[in-house]
This record gives sequence, C-alpha cells and structure tokens, in this order.
Amino acid sequence: MDYFVSVTGDDFGPGSKEHPFKTISKAASLAVAGDSVTVGKGTYREWVKPANGGSGEDKRIVYRAAKGEKVIIKGSEELKGWKNEGGSVWSASVPNSIFKGAASYGECNPFAKEVWGDWVVWPLEKPVHLGDLYLNGKSFYEAQSLEEVRKAEKRLTGYNPPWTKHEEPILEPEQTVYQWFAEVGRAETKIYANFHEFDPNKELVEISVRQSCFYPDRTGLDYITVQGFEMCQAASPWAPPTADQPGMIGPHWAKGWIIEDCIFHDAKCSAVSLGKEISTGDNDCTHLREKPGYQYQMEAVFRAKKNGWSKEKIGSHIIRNNTIYDCGQNGIVGHMGCIFSRIEHNHIYNIAVKHEYFGYEIAGIKLHAGIDVQLIGNNIHNCTLGTWFDWQTQGVRISGNLYYANDRDLMVEVSHGPYIVDNNIFASPYNFDNISQGGAYIHNLCCGTMRREQVIDRSTPYHLPHSTDLLGTALVFSGDDRLYQNIFVGGQETFTPQSKSGTDGYDECIMNSLCKEMNTWAKTPQLNTGCARSWQEYKDRIKEAGDGDHDVFMRVMQAAYVNGNHYCFGAKAFSGEKDNSFAKENPSVKILEEKGKFYAEFTADESLFKTKTQLIETAMLGRPRICQFRFDAPDESEIVFNRDICGNERSQSPIPGPFEKIKAGKNKILVWE
Repeated sequence: MDYFVSVTGDDFGPGSKEHPFKTISKAASLAVAGDSVTVGKGTYREWVKPANGGSGEDKRIVYRAAKGEKVIIKGSEELKGWKNEGGSVWSASVPNSIFKGAASYGECNPFAKEVWGDWVVWPLEKPVHLGDLYLNGKSFYEAQSLEEVRKAEKRLTGYNPPWTKHEEPILEPEQTVYQWFAEVGRAETKIYANFHEFDPNKELVEISVRQSCFYPDRTGLDYITVQGFEMCQAASPWAPPTADQPGMIGPHWAKGWIIEDCIFHDAKCSAVSLGKEISTGDNDCTHLREKPGYQYQMEAVFRAKKNGWSKEKIGSHIIRNNTIYDCGQNGIVGHMGCIFSRIEHNHIYNIAVKHEYFGYEIAGIKLHAGIDVQLIGNNIHNCTLGTWFDWQTQGVRISGNLYYANDRDLMVEVSHGPYIVDNNIFASPYNFDNISQGGAYIHNLCCGTMRREQVIDRSTPYHLPHSTDLLGTALVFSGDDRLYQNIFVGGQETFTPQSKSGTDGYDECIMNSLCKEMNTWAKTPQLNTGCARSWQEYKDRIKEAGDGDHDVFMRVMQAAYVNGNHYCFGAKAFSGEKDNSFAKENPSVKILEEKGKFYAEFTADESLFKTKTQLIETAMLGRPRICQFRFDAPDESEIVFNRDICGNERSQSPIPGPFEKIKAGKNKILVWE
C-alpha cells in the first residue's frame, strides 16, 4: 500500500495521492511491511511514532519526502502573542497541555526537565533545561533569572574544556547574547526573552515541545527507511550509555533501519540515536549513588545480552548522506544498538559548540560497544570532539574520513581491538586520545598530537569475533598498536605531557599512579623503557619480569609495531621503527571549502616518495594480545589497503599517508563533496 501525506490533506480521508492524509502520524499508524509513505512539501509539527516495522530487507516500510520537495518535521510549536515587558524583553505564555506526550514515558514539560543524568558535570548548581527558544531558526541561550534576561548584552563568551590545562576560559568572538527564562506553573509556562532589535510578533518564534521528531515509542520495529526529510528543534534528553537514549530520530532498539539523505539540526542533546533502551538501566548512578557509572554500564551489557542483544535482533543500520549540525551533545549517539552498522558520507559539524552544558558523553559521533561499526567517508568538523568510540571498539573500521577544526578529532577509549583507522585526514591540532590498545593506524595524514594513557582501574569487555558473545574483560595497558605508513606533522602545542606529534611517545612509559605504586615493590628494570619493539621482545620482557601473575603484565609495557611512516616539521619517530623518512619543512596542510567541495592543500617533500613501504593487508597486522582476533572485515574476509582516500589504486610500494596520486611540491586534492 502506498500512502500519501500533505499539509492540506485530511486524516479522515483514504491517504491516497488524490486524497492524502494531513499528518505523517496518521500514515505511520497504518503502514505495515511493504508499504510506503510519501510526504509532500511543508512543515509538520508532530512526533512520528511508527506503529509497525518491516519484516525484512525486501519488505521494508519506507517513509520518504516527495522528490524535489522540502519536508520539515519539527519538535517545536510557534509561540505568538508576545507582550513587551520593557525595553527589548518580551513575554508569552503557553498552556502546559501543549507538552502532552512530549517524552517517551509520561508527560514532560521540557522547560521543567533538566539536562541531567550520568556523567553530566556542568552546570550542576544551576542546570539548563531541555526546552529551547528559536528566533527565525536560531536558538537562544537559557538564563538563570529574569534579571539576567534583562541584562543580556553583547559580550565575550567562553569556556574552559575540562581536558585542557588552561586556567582562563577560551574566549569566543564577541556576540549579542539572546536569552530566555521560563517560569513553569501548574497550568501554564511563561517564557521571557530578550529579542534585542527584533519584534517577536513580526518574526518566527518557536519553542521546543516534543522530545523527538521520528522515534518509535516501543522497541523492536525493524526495517524502516527514512529518506529526504529535514528534522529539527527537538527537546531530546541527555543520552549516556547507562540510560534510555532517545534522539530526535532513531530506531529505539531495533534492526535494519536506513536513514539517508536527511538534514538534522538543533537537537537539544542528540540527533540520531542508535542507542539502548530503558530496561537495562536508566541513569541509575545519578539516581541511586550506590555504584559507579562504570559498574552500571558493565551491568547494562550483561543485561542486554541476556535480553537478546545480538546481530540477529539489533543493529545493522545504515546512516548515510545526511547533514547533521547544531546539536548540543551528539550528531549520532548509541550504546549497543549501533552494532554492525554502517555510517557513511555524512556531514557533521557544530556539535556541542554552544557550550550551554558539558558532560563526558559529547562528540559528533559517540558510540559505545560499536562492534563491527564501519565509519566510512564522513566529513566531521567544528565539533568539541569529532568521534568517540568508547568500550568494546572491536571490529570497527574508521576509514576515509575528513576531520578538521575540532577541539579533538578522534578518541578511542578502554577497548582492546582489533580496530582499524585508515586513510583518514586528521587536520586538527589535537588528533587522538588513544586510551586503548589493539588499534591499527594505516595511511593517515596526522597533523596534530596523540595522547596515550593506561587505564588499569576499569576492566572492560571484549567479544568473540564479529559477535556480541562475551569472551572476557581486561584492563588497558596501552600499546599493542600498529602504526604503518602514516604522515605525521609536528609543530603543535601539546595539551598534556602524554601528547606527542609522531610515534616517539611509544618510547615512554606512561604508567599511571596505581601502576607506579606497584612498581615500588616490583623493581623491574624494564619499566621505563617504553613499548617493546616486537612481539618477541614483549614476551622476553615478561619472562625477565620474574614470577607472578597479573602483576607481571601490569609492570611491562606492550609492544608497538611501527614502520614506514613519514615525519615532518619536527614530528619524531619511535626508536623501534626501521624504515621511515623525514622532512624539516612544514607541509602547511589546509582544508578548503569551495562551493560544497572540500579540498586538502599541502606541500609534499621529495623524501616522502623515498620511504620504504609495502602494500599492507590483514595477514601482516597480527592479532591484538588480549582478544587474539584478526584485523579483518565484518564478513571475515581479508582487508587489503590497496585504495587511497580518493579511491585511487595503490602501488606495491605505496606513498605514506592517504594520497597515492600526488607529486612533490604543492598539491590540492578533492577529498569530500
């Protein structure tokens, strides 16, 4: 059955092309496997909750915007009838009934509900709320009082990222501060706002009233396709891995969704959610304060597995060709529900740059337990953190992506591999937080620093290959990484002592205080020699460390496998690297945007082309020490790194870095469009 929807339609009609429905929700209440819903141009202010899912790849339910037409689903409502309160401050009221059904579980007024939950760290004393106000599509800042709204003026704004050593805030450009403040009563909510030079009765003013735009209110609705929509202005809640994780759009713990060719923006927290549901825990650490969040997260994994978390039931989504921007927490978020998914050719930017709140779950893409996720060919820039893979980063491939102008580009945390990072451009000053082990970094252009640390106070899970079946848990000792045929550029500020441009950081022992305390009685001379230079050397060091069990492995750094890299402008090499090359000059890497096309501009030194290299493939990468599984594809096939970021075929002696078709001197390469 093919259903049609139009803003001029009628929900009491048949939903045909000649007599369409008025709301998408009406069609969504009827569509079953094999049906399609085509939506005509216009703005739809509703939360679409599909009643049914498809039954397989060949029997999907397809929701699509009509070809060539702009279809917008908003989580907001217009707010009219503004009254002047003196100067540029105005007020308007809405009945609280407007918020009915605004959240997944019961009624919720987003102007009364806080950005709150596990790992929210700021602000705590005066938290911000899920509601927001928009003037001609631009969101305001929340004030803490009516007095603050009255004093809103043009001033410098700034923030102090918790991961830096800066004592003073990093100042942003001077801007006019547009603020709102809400008084929530029993029957109505009154909103005050400073509109400065604008008259709100002559402009489009909207307030967010719904949690989501397209999100089932129950789990298990599989094989749904969403194509070509714009969605915005949803009051989506904080989405840590220990909570229910609603987004502006998402499958809500299901399998086989395709979300493509859409525009998502202005989610209060997260736009696209591939995350977990509520039964395995919902902010229990913040609610109960009985165990650390880490422990509740571990329990969520075991509970989910008991409840059927598997490739057969969950994940395998495709998120492609979307534009995602101006969201407070994430462009894409997910814990466990993201498994076996492909995230490809999305443009993600301006995530968590409003700085209204901060917590440790913020990134352009933030995934926990992303088993076999393939992150391919995305453009991620101007984010607080570009991409963050956290826990169980196993079978993951991060390939052909463009990162630039981020506070940090990529973080992989407390995982044991195997994971692959290849053919990417990392053009920000701070490229990597490598708080993991068992990664393979191949043919990347790395213009910034890498920070490495051990984590020996949190044991995290690993799995059988390409499976959710749990095999064990382990600490992160750091190292056990492969770094082959990358380009490293020096000259960047180091944000922490562990941050390095190049690979020489693997020559240093980075043991944290707990491990150093163990060293006081162990007295093992190898402790300060950094990573072993081979698997055999590592085993020899273990033997030399003497008798013992787990304490021996804590006292010896794992091996690093480094070769064929090119270092320029002061970047330094690991002492165990045999084949490499060096250039003194700065390659002056720049990312340029010209009419929707993104170019990498850089200068290649002659020495780059003289580096001794070889074509890298799965068999050459060995196996990570902890899980002992190959660096292969999700279908268990071999990977041969024989294509560059542009798709060009590599020679048997390829050029280090992501480009094969370049020349000595200045180059300008189209890398994303």
